[in-house]
Amino acid sequence: MALCALRRRLLRSSCAAWSRLLQRPSSGCVYSSVHGFHQDEITEKLQAFPGGSVDLLQQESGIAVLTINYPSRMNAFSGSMMVELEERVSQLESWTDGKGVIVRGADGTFCSGSDLTAVRAISNPQDGMKMCMFMQNALTRLLRLPLISVALVEGRALGGGAELTTACDFRLMASGSVIQFVHKHMGLVPGWGGAARLTRIVGSRNALKLLGGALKVDPELGLQIGLADGVVEAPQAAEGGAGVVLQQAENWLSHYAGGAAPVIRAVKKVVLSGGELPLSEALRTEKDVFGTVWGGPANLQALASKSKHR
Repeated sequence: MALCALRRRLLRSSCAAWSRLLQRPSSGCVYSSVHGFHQDEITEKLQAFPGGSVDLLQQESGIAVLTINYPSRMNAFSGSMMVELEERVSQLESWTDGKGVIVRGADGTFCSGSDLTAVRAISNPQDGMKMCMFMQNALTRLLRLPLISVALVEGRALGGGAELTTACDFRLMASGSVIQFVHKHMGLVPGWGGAARLTRIVGSRNALKLLGGALKVDPELGLQIGLADGVVEAPQAAEGGAGVVLQQAENWLSHYAGGAAPVIRAVKKVVLSGGELPLSEALRTEKDVFGTVWGGPANLQALASKSKHR
């Protein structure tokens, strides 16, 4: 009886702690008013350039599908799509049952970066910097979601689209796909955080090659340098096309996002803290997150059904 009472108390405290963590305001933003960034101001300007959409499907499996949808522009981000991306990330931040998210492009193409109509209209340095800060915030929050994320790259991921792939935990490349940081050809460097994230993924030497040479990364090279985590076969259109590739990605992600949502979300949080925080802070965060799952339903079920010493 005493053991049962203790477990009930642990369960109540862990659920309360987990709830508090989920209800905290997002701390994923890089820029705020402290840095002179006022989101409403740039949001209004971006919304003046409509086109396309960013679609979100949240499934009962706990796996969401985020689709960049502007096929007539190779899924380039219009201004309104940038705003929609930020809104979809906010939805995912509050999705307490979520475990994973697949980021993909519509109609067999991942994303070709920014729609040039919007880019030309806000080409002055002040608005360009604000757009840069807006997208860095959105993509940093995407990376810091308590969900395991994978970019499903079909066709081409160019410029800002290549940067978007680095804002996911993993990248799956379909056969025949290409990731290319073409910024140099536009007289630019990445501005959405892609250079910093790319360097952490592939190392500084490979990042210099990809950015300085604007190299085309196919699945073979992607696997070789660590930019790609797997390859999925793209069937002929008559064989189901996009649906088949998406199912392959869901099957791949399920290996890492299978199980109880609080546990998967806790795994993501401790890995994020281990990668971003100084060791002492990461250890304290790990302790706090451990407390949210210790004595929780998944833990209690495992204790009841398994014997560690068998």
